[in-house]
Amino acid sequence: MAIEQAIFRRSELLLGDDAMNSISQKRVIVFGVGGVGSWCVESLIRSGIRKLTIVDSDRVCITNINRQLMATTKTVGQVKVDALKERLLTINPSAEITAMQQIFTAETVSQFNLEEYDYIIDAIDSLKDKALLILLACQTKAKLFSSMGAALKLDPTRIKIAEFWKVQGDPLARALRNRFKRDKQFPKRKFKCVYSDELLENKKPIDPNDKGNGTIAHITAIFGFMLAGLVIQDAVDAINNYKE
Repeated sequence: MAIEQAIFRRSELLLGDDAMNSISQKRVIVFGVGGVGSWCVESLIRSGIRKLTIVDSDRVCITNINRQLMATTKTVGQVKVDALKERLLTINPSAEITAMQQIFTAETVSQFNLEEYDYIIDAIDSLKDKALLILLACQTKAKLFSSMGAALKLDPTRIKIAEFWKVQGDPLARALRNRFKRDKQFPKRKFKCVYSDELLENKKPIDPNDKGNGTIAHITAIFGFMLAGLVIQDAVDAINNYKE
């Protein structure tokens, strides 16, 4: 515990003991630890989150290296959540990290016990699975924060936070809203999203073996850091409001 206290000394100066104690007790689950999610969980651990579940079914591949935290030439082929967990434990060995090599779908939803968490972070790419997670997360007591599309962006000054129904200029948010309207199923409460209204085009044809759009590290990292910031800000605000 002495090591952990030293790690977070600068955070305690800024936030105070009560806030740091509260943060350390929050339970967070992050779905998708790629370009956005990997940076989010690193920031969460460095900010004092100790109880963290990370969910992703993929292994590190060579094309992840340009933007994903745990992706290096040495980790190619490793399970993403395992490689990331190993790194996170070098930051705070006392953290309680559960790594799930799993994909969130209608068939696997019962494995995640969403009601056990204080915060649910959505960094899923699949439209169908993302929509399902949003619907189910909004039925729990947990705060949901969601990432919209981080591909085809370059300008960091255009990254913003807004309530889901007020997100503008993002194709993924538009597709989600259309899906909710089509299915006549809507999130039961409001939730905040990180997004950018910038939309560039790929400069080269997409490789048929790697269908993802162009992405770059500073954009995906900012998305992830902003998601983590929403968690920490909410936890701090709760303590401050309680004191008042």
